[in-house]
Amino acid sequence: MSLSPTWTFFDGAWHEGNPPILGPRSHAFWLGSSVFDGARYFDGVMPDLDRHFERVNHSAKTMYLKPEVSVDQWIALTKDGIKKFSPDKALYIKPMYWPESGTRGEVAPDPDSTRWMLCIYEAPMPDGAGSSITLSRFRRPTPETMPTEAKTGCLYPNNARALMECRANGFDNCLLTDMLGNVAELATANVFMAKDGVVLTPMPNGTFLNGITRQRVIDLMKKDGQALVETRLTYADFKSADEIFSAGNYGKVQPITRIDDRNLQPGPLYRKARDLYADFAHSK
Repeated sequence: MSLSPTWTFFDGAWHEGNPPILGPRSHAFWLGSSVFDGARYFDGVMPDLDRHFERVNHSAKTMYLKPEVSVDQWIALTKDGIKKFSPDKALYIKPMYWPESGTRGEVAPDPDSTRWMLCIYEAPMPDGAGSSITLSRFRRPTPETMPTEAKTGCLYPNNARALMECRANGFDNCLLTDMLGNVAELATANVFMAKDGVVLTPMPNGTFLNGITRQRVIDLMKKDGQALVETRLTYADFKSADEIFSAGNYGKVQPITRIDDRNLQPGPLYRKARDLYADFAHSK
């Protein structure tokens, strides 16, 4: 499969395409110790860019790495990198840190071996046509078992196998619960539902990332006077919802139009969340 047009800043220079970076002895390659984040460029705007770079630096510290790139440096590099693309293209902006080597037998990362790069590539925004979801049998880990407060590569194989299974069963995405059976998130984004005019979303409990786009949507809707509650939600709650929609960096605000065998329509509260976010993004 060919990759979309890509530029990566690494070791002091921009490289076109997918440059080889890791080797078989690289700690991140065989021990899953990389961290990353994802911001978006579209319609000439990059909403919450600074917050994404703040988070990747926080993720690095969580994984005992040295986040040596300041937020201002990340932003300057990004502004330089997007000039390599046509301004009408939607882009994915991915900063990364990883350790090259380990200490004491190599399982623990060596902070002094921390490396970094910034990868930017063309990634069209989803068309808003809607998606179908079901419940995954896989669950989100607890903070005692995995570094859930970081956006780290080692967390994603669990979500990936949930996606593979649900797609094999005819669905686009799936809801994952925490170990107690409370809905946590979708495999690729945070999730919201609406019931009787109230928007509800899972309360952050340490098992999933309190996403930047999620936080932004909550803030915008509350400031607009919309009733919104962060609470414990079960799969049964979502099965009986009036509306379901997602919020995440890749697609921003997207409708969900089927849960199991029940069809849904993109509703007024989804449209309010989408429009409020679009207004915010373009105001910047």
